Amino acid sequence: MASVEIALEQWAKDLAAAYSAHDIEKALSFYADDCTFDDFALGRFLNGKEEIRAHIREAFTAFPDFKIEIKSFFASGNHACFECVMSGTHKGDLPRMPASGKHFSVPGVVVVELKDGKAKREADYYDGASFMQQLGGLPSTPQK
Repeated sequence: MASVEIALEQWAKDLAAAYSAHDIEKALSFYADDCTFDDFALGRFLNGKEEIRAHIREAFTAFPDFKIEIKSFFASGNHACFECVMSGTHKGDLPRMPASGKHFSVPGVVVVELKDGKAKREADYYDGASFMQQLGGLPSTPQK
């Protein structure tokens, strides 16, 4: 792996560690002030650090044991992509969804465009239906 890819992989690991440690300010330090953050599963499209801060705070309140575990990683130019598993227990209310006490674990992919060592754009992709089923917000798919 080239040295730039190694540096980007460490960047991704450090970002995941900040989220897993629930260090909002450390997590925000990875984003440019004008970063966009797209959570496609939840249909949330954020602009700038203040909106990202509110999103992270909401996640940590709803899931006090939230964590991100990186499974694989690659980089090309100023883009990084990692496959991960996000997990947590729903102990705090979300908009239109009271705490269920249920645990979730969903695989996902995070694509990041970097500029000057900061995320200029982040796009998160994961199975929102599975996430909502695990929390009790959608009925489970019947097993055959």
